[in-house]
Formats: sequence, structure tokens, C-alpha cells
Amino acid sequence: MVKLSVIVPFYNVQQYAPDTLKSLRANARDDFEFILVDDCSRDETPDILERAARELPGAVHLRHETNGGLATARNTGLDAARGEYLTFLDGDDWLAPGYFAQLVAAIEELGCDFVRTDHVQCTARARSVHRVPHGRRGVVLNPRDVILPADRSTSVDYAYAWAGIYHRRLADAGLLHFTDGLRTAEDRPWIWRLHREAESFAAVGLLGVFYRRGVASSLTQIGDVRQLDFIKAFDQVVRETAADRDADELLPKAVRTYCAIISHHLGSIERFEPSVARKLKSMSAAALKRMPQGVLDDALDSMDIQRATRLRRLRRRPVSAEVAA
Repeated sequence: MVKLSVIVPFYNVQQYAPDTLKSLRANARDDFEFILVDDCSRDETPDILERAARELPGAVHLRHETNGGLATARNTGLDAARGEYLTFLDGDDWLAPGYFAQLVAAIEELGCDFVRTDHVQCTARARSVHRVPHGRRGVVLNPRDVILPADRSTSVDYAYAWAGIYHRRLADAGLLHFTDGLRTAEDRPWIWRLHREAESFAAVGLLGVFYRRGVASSLTQIGDVRQLDFIKAFDQVVRETAADRDADELLPKAVRTYCAIISHHLGSIERFEPSVARKLKSMSAAALKRMPQGVLDDALDSMDIQRATRLRRLRRRPVSAEVAA
């Protein structure tokens, strides 16, 4: 039986894929499989993956005929995965040797639905440790209990799918698939659903994932229309949280986080193409009008003056019927 399935989407990462694959080789085990999903790359990535399929122990090579985005590529990997446990890696990141064996040992010892881990962020030559924003380590808890408070960073704000490991029962329950077609912020509805509906989780102080930040081809660095998918993602978070049995408690967190992300994008609007910047403003204004207005009032009252003023001004902006829909 396959113990661990590692789902790794690749898209136009010929510069980084060799390091990623080398780190997978340093984590190979007879009962591990590596599902390499090429999301219709147009550079040399397909050739690199074809070689890896022959040389990397446990490699399974899948290819999309059309580009579907990270969420869709991960779903392709999930559908093919056979492991008792599942995890993710992005095609431009890498791992410490032996990390996956430690990760599997951690979740088997704790016996919970999923485990969240710290990671190392790498920007140019700088490295910094980023930790799960939850202080209790190695303790099994109900993930619903760590969503709040609304005004502080919590486990649902640490949305990296690759920073953890997940039991197959979550996939069988429909909790591990991503919203198909989301081009950015795909982890946000996913992490909220996981915390609302899974039964147990733990955070551990295990470092082994090296997250490459500032890659020129990354959507976080590109100011095109795909970035605006964060609005679809957070609309989904708010909609699903509003239907939750604890909506009165959880909605303030969802709405406040949504507002903070909108403010963040508006604060760096110069990086967007002009037409996308205009669309960002109109779509964000419409998003504010869709939110539960009483909850939104409280969220704005709780924010600093600069962000609250920016969002209140946007809230007053007229919205066309087409954008509002």
C-alpha cells in the first residue's frame, strides 16, 4: 500500500523544477508516490518531467492538455493519489532531505485528521522561518476551535496547502479538493472548509518545506486579471461560513479577513495593469455590498483608520448591475 502521495503541480518552471525534483529524490521511499502534474507548460518543463518519470522512484507523470491553474492541477493529482496520507508541494519549491518521513511519523503518532507545519520562506538570498499562527504544538485539537479570534492571525490565515499532511479520510469526505478553476487564493476556501468540517488537527514545529517567494512567473508577482480570483475565493468563504451552524461567531472573522485582503490589493494597486486596477476597484466595491452589512460595519470599526477609510470610500462607490452580479 502507498503510505504517502505527494501532489506536485508544475507550470513553466523549467528554472526551478530540477531543484524540486532533486529534493523529492532525497525524500523517496518505497511506499511514497510523487504525482507530477504538468499544467500544460510551454517551456522545457514537460521534458524535465518526462525524464523525472523515468528516473525518480515513485513518480507518476500526468499532463493537462490545457492550462487549468493550480487548483485544477492539484485536483488532478488528488484524483490519482493512492496514499493513506496526502500532501502537496509546488513545482518551484523544495524540501529538506528526509522531511516527508518525519511528516508521516508526526501524523501517525498524533493520529489526527491533519497536521500543519512551519516553513522557510526564501526571497532571493534571504531566508525566514514562518510558523503556524497557533501556539500549542503537538496537541490534538478541534480545528473549529482555532479559527477565532477575528482580529488576530489564526490557523485559517496560514493557508498554504503544502504546509502539512492530510489523512485520506479527508479526501474521501470531499474536504481536500479545491474549487476548480481558481487562479489565485485557491487555498483560502480550502483551509476554511478544512477547519470547519474536519474533526481533529495539530500543529507541529517541523521545518522542511522551502517556499520560493518572488518568482517572476508567480501570480503573486503578476498584476493581471487572474489575481482578481481572490474575490471569487473569498465570496465562497463568506457564503459557506454564513451557512455554518456557528455563523454568528465565525462570520466576523471571514468578513474581516476579506476586507483586509481587499485593502492590501488596493494599497499596492500600482502593480496592476490599468484596466485590471479599474476592475479591482469595481469588483471590490461590489464585494463589499454583498457582505452581511452589519458584520461589515463591525469589521470596519475594528480596523485601523487607514484601512477602514480606504474601504468605506470604496463602499460608497456606485456599482453597475453587471459587476454587482
